[in-house]
Amino acid sequence: MDQDHNAAPINPLPWIVWVLALPLIAMEVVLTLAESGMVGGPQGAGWRLLAVERFAAYPTVLHHQWETGGYPLEELHRLVSYTLVHGSFTHALFAVVILLALGKMVGEIFRWWAVVVVALGAAAAGALAYGFLTPEARVPLIGAYPAVYGLIGAFTFLLWVNLARTGANKYRAFSLIGFLLLFQLIFGVIFGGGWDWIADVTGFAAGFLLSFVVSPGGWSRVMDKMRQR
Repeated sequence: MDQDHNAAPINPLPWIVWVLALPLIAMEVVLTLAESGMVGGPQGAGWRLLAVERFAAYPTVLHHQWETGGYPLEELHRLVSYTLVHGSFTHALFAVVILLALGKMVGEIFRWWAVVVVALGAAAAGALAYGFLTPEARVPLIGAYPAVYGLIGAFTFLLWVNLARTGANKYRAFSLIGFLLLFQLIFGVIFGGGWDWIADVTGFAAGFLLSFVVSPGGWSRVMDKMRQR
């Protein structure tokens, strides 16, 4: 059996996936090194908390912006910047691994800007849902999981379309999100959990719905559906 000895040892990822992942990796590397005392000196131990304060999505801040029509405008970055900061190295590691895996699957079919729209749109939708459905929450929203769930939503859309095209049961496409939500529920019952699952579920829904518009031929598909009604 012939082998291509010049082939890359791992399958290459779409460049836009690296654009999304590298800021998360860089942030976690810096914070982990700071916590270990390798950078930042004595103050480095508090860098993660400072990053949370600077980038996290706080429900109180979102409510204030809603009441003031978006002001202060410089705080609007929190709708997506919270994805840069994680609670720990392990928290970030799982997010990056899933982002790379799902980003590859989606990025090989979606155009680069569509991947960005799905990821950032899911992140913003997750932050808004978390802010307005848990107005009394004191725990800020951090981590890339709502954006990752948005990519899961896009991947589910691809499965859904493929199953519908072949005449199979298209609802099987939702088995992945069902498994993840069940795992999250069990984990929350055993170890305790907050309300961040609201952001995750909203991110999934946003990614799935956005795919109707931004996927290749998506807009035409939506218009065809509307004409058939």
